[in-house]
Amino acid sequence: MGPDALITIIVFLAVYVLIAFEWLNKAIAALLGVMTLLILGVIDEHAAASFIDFETIMLLIGMMGIVAVLKKTGFFAMVTVRIATLTGGQPLRILILFCAVTAIISAFLDNVTTVLIMVPIIIELTRGMGLDPKIYVVALAMASNLGGTATLVGDPPNIIIGSKVGLTFNQFAGYLFVPVVLSTIGVIAYFWASNRDSFKSINGDLTKLFSVQLLIEKIEFDFLTVKIDRNFLLKSIICLGVALLLFVTQTVTGLSPGVVALTVAMILFVITRMEIEHVLLEIEWSTLLFFAGLFILVGAMEQKGVIEWLARNIFLQAGSNPYVMTLMVLWVSGIVSGFIDNIPFTITMIPIVQMMLTAHAVPHHILWWALSLGACLGGNLTMIGASANIISAGLLKKYGHEISFGEYLRHSAPGAILSLLICSIVLMGYLWIFI
Repeated sequence: MGPDALITIIVFLAVYVLIAFEWLNKAIAALLGVMTLLILGVIDEHAAASFIDFETIMLLIGMMGIVAVLKKTGFFAMVTVRIATLTGGQPLRILILFCAVTAIISAFLDNVTTVLIMVPIIIELTRGMGLDPKIYVVALAMASNLGGTATLVGDPPNIIIGSKVGLTFNQFAGYLFVPVVLSTIGVIAYFWASNRDSFKSINGDLTKLFSVQLLIEKIEFDFLTVKIDRNFLLKSIICLGVALLLFVTQTVTGLSPGVVALTVAMILFVITRMEIEHVLLEIEWSTLLFFAGLFILVGAMEQKGVIEWLARNIFLQAGSNPYVMTLMVLWVSGIVSGFIDNIPFTITMIPIVQMMLTAHAVPHHILWWALSLGACLGGNLTMIGASANIISAGLLKKYGHEISFGEYLRHSAPGAILSLLICSIVLMGYLWIFI
């Protein structure tokens, strides 16, 4: 590696430090790194533009736009309050129903949006019953990350992998459905087993049953104050359904997920006649700029030979055994993603995995599934591992139930490790079938 490669490494590490310690906004840090490379002449602006994966950017803008409209309809609040009613105030039912629905919604929509809607209601419900909301909120945040792993559009690492590698919505769902479902069941079982006293039934306590009924009525009043426009809601749900149908039929239509998401979002904006300025404010432009900056930084490292050096001196040392390679990618991704942002890590890992596959063939994209599962589920390891975790902890603090990093880790780490163990077994099973 030459001087340009060394400069690229230093700039990339500096950006990582700024992001990890939150000394600077993520988007600003990434773009500042890009500007540094441009000013120093390591890359030019044309090369920088060519490194950006616009398919990923289009998919993110489209899905953010669709979610922004759905939020305006009151759809999320309606669903969440309905779940609260169905639980009947039974602690175990609260855990299972809220986690299951959170995982399902997060498979198709943004995790952060899901927890922003779900967490306040589960806090109100549990603390009103005299329960500790922390256990439920940590479990719900983990469920959002688990569910987001199941599909191409559920979590940013999957969006990046699918776009860069050319994997379809059906391929993600087909291979990741089993490990995600088993991991979700395992995590819920772990929370129940480790906190049994918190999930005792209230059927024998008439006072509690009556109090819960009043509490649910209060929640309905507090969270369903906005009148729902059913026509508006119907248009939004139909458009979301069309987008999902086109994702599933990608091999037939030939339309990429980015084109589908952005087109459906534009149609939704037109037919709902929303004020576009309000919708555009809901789109996370800083996240999109962050993605663009990272694509350029990693593209520069790849161009200067840094990625090839990392692949040959670290990951290719695992040898040619597909079982060892798969477990290495899964567990390295899982542990690292528990402490640093999984988005830059995933973007960095993609060219490394491509080189591993060039050197040693592994069937049926197993290494990509290992990267996806590790990057997404590893985020459950700590409070800072995923955006949904940070938001959930912030909401707990807002409602007067602050949770420390250590306390969060005590609840989340065993479940995260259990899910990675389950994924290891499933991936080994896939390899055993295909080899």
